[in-house]
Amino acid sequence: MTHSRHTTPLPAAAETFGLQIKAPRRILRTLIGTGAGNAVEWYDWAIYATFASYISTQLFSKEDPTSAFLSTLAIFAVGFAARPFGGFVFGWMSDKVGRKASMTLCVGVSSLGSLAIGLLPTYDVLGAGASLLLLLARLLQGLAHGGELPSAQAYLSEMAPASRRGYWASLIYVSGTAGILFGTLLGAVLSSVLASSQMAAFGWRIPFLLGAVFGLVALVMRSRMDESEVFEAKGAPAKAGGGLLADMARNWRPALQIIGLTVGFTVCYYVWGISTPAYAIKVLGIDASGALWAGVAANVVFIVVLPLWGRLSDRIGRRPVLLIGSLGSAALFFPATWFVRDSAWQLGVAMAVMLVFIGALASIAPAVYPELFPTSVRTIGVAVPYSLCVAAFGGTAAYLQAGMGAWFGAAGNNYFGLYTILLLLVSAATVVKLRETRGMDLSTV
Repeated sequence: MTHSRHTTPLPAAAETFGLQIKAPRRILRTLIGTGAGNAVEWYDWAIYATFASYISTQLFSKEDPTSAFLSTLAIFAVGFAARPFGGFVFGWMSDKVGRKASMTLCVGVSSLGSLAIGLLPTYDVLGAGASLLLLLARLLQGLAHGGELPSAQAYLSEMAPASRRGYWASLIYVSGTAGILFGTLLGAVLSSVLASSQMAAFGWRIPFLLGAVFGLVALVMRSRMDESEVFEAKGAPAKAGGGLLADMARNWRPALQIIGLTVGFTVCYYVWGISTPAYAIKVLGIDASGALWAGVAANVVFIVVLPLWGRLSDRIGRRPVLLIGSLGSAALFFPATWFVRDSAWQLGVAMAVMLVFIGALASIAPAVYPELFPTSVRTIGVAVPYSLCVAAFGGTAAYLQAGMGAWFGAAGNNYFGLYTILLLLVSAATVVKLRETRGMDLSTV
């Protein structure tokens, strides 16, 4: 089954994306629905960490504040552990039922988790039941997040023109980072407007309730999107020879390539894109406000460079851009670390420089991953190894960064740097063995 094509000329905005097909409304639904839903998912995921200190005082026992905060962070880690299961469930749905159905359900489940957190009774009211309900809500969000990225990647890759797939793929991290930035800015605004007592009483709930509203809007947007023609033509029918599981087994090599590409990238991204401001505040003594604003500025740079790397990959190929990103990040890791000493501007510059090179990986990974798999397992083939890798390496990056410093003193920073560089070199070695996929026709895979 295929959709008919309209003959209306494309608007200028669509032409910017290099589109040759003539269905502007369909294009806008694709880009806005994918981007909005992805931004909501990342927003939902990040605001938990942003407001963890308030959550710990309201949903856990106040007798031991340190234990309560650690329990809050432990539940954050449990969300990562749920991702591989979500990748399998929603990946199966995407490859069996459809990309659109999986993406729509993902954003709905994640927003349901946000609504639950925003309405949870406090520990004083429900006791340990409040903590248990928080755990269940985060498990829902972890399941949804494990399915969102692979489903969105597969859908966007199949909808994009082959000659502009790298450029389109940059939308994944552009929209996701925008969602994280919005959550961070919302936290700064609420903390400035509301007194500490108000933030503890109800202010911390506002971002979660807003996340539920945003999710409802994104759900409606996604319900109006068209299904991928590539999936409709080839994805739904099970292939002969054992169906989905057999197809996954036959594609073990690209699954290992997904892990190889992801190990260095995920650690480097979580360190320089997410956890470094908190590390600078706690360990280096940099002013909290300045460090957070440095992080915001660096992530704005990240958003700007992502589509540039995506467009470059459409011109010179995926492999050169991936090598620039992995080797550049490895070469600059120690210089960037040493550059950050005692001021927010040093932190902002170091983060921005590192995110420029990390952007080379982040921008086109959502295109490269789906290009490695046939249509019948394009989502689940990416989702399972990717989610396992992110949970094992990305989810532990901040802990190891802080832990090595605590265990080994000043030398711990060097050990963590060597660990990250080694993983980046594993990613670079994987790229060398990768086949070039620029411009490939996904309908033939």
